[in-house]
Amino acid sequence: MKTIGLIGGMSWESSVEYYKIINEAALAKLGGVHSAKSVMVSVDFADIDAILKEGRWEDGANMMINAAKQLEAAGADFVLICTNTLHKVADQVEQAISIPLLHIADAAGEAVKAQNMQKVALLGTRFTMQDNFIKGRLADKFGLQVITPDAADQEIIHRVIFEELVIGKILPASKDAYLEIIKKLQAENAEAVILGCTELGLLVKQEDCSLPLFDTTVVHAQAAIEMAFS
Repeated sequence: MKTIGLIGGMSWESSVEYYKIINEAALAKLGGVHSAKSVMVSVDFADIDAILKEGRWEDGANMMINAAKQLEAAGADFVLICTNTLHKVADQVEQAISIPLLHIADAAGEAVKAQNMQKVALLGTRFTMQDNFIKGRLADKFGLQVITPDAADQEIIHRVIFEELVIGKILPASKDAYLEIIKKLQAENAEAVILGCTELGLLVKQEDCSLPLFDTTVVHAQAAIEMAFS
């Protein structure tokens, strides 16, 4: 079993989910009292929040590179950035370390293609929905057609993430708003929804939605286990 390196704390609410899913999957695979070999560097989300608000992506890259190097020094065999938004600097992180980086969009793309789907809706932070570091990779590497909500709905999604979900606040009204947005995307012929923020699975569950959901926290963590046993 390889040692999984996790850059967490973005937010810690989703990092808990990563740790839980990875260890449950290791137990299911090995039985007994087994758990996964992993190391985590958890950053202070207040620092990340400031970097995002101020657009200081170079600082974000340096923070992720420093964390990845700590994981490599601690014996990790590969690294996960446990958030979608900071994958904007994933290429810089990958170039700075000598161990592989398991990209969250690759995990999502593989999961969608395994279900033979073509047109997907992407929800996430404003950065994830508007920039191409996730959308472009899904399109270029997996041939997916990716659609996103309109500008007003993007603001709702972004606000709920940063004002509620990252501090563990789960509000029924926010869930209802998200489900209405998903219905609009379904009307645009989306075959599935990628929950492209690692907190979104805390709010929207598969039982809430008629469209298939691909939770990037889940598929990324599951891909980590597959890589750990490869």
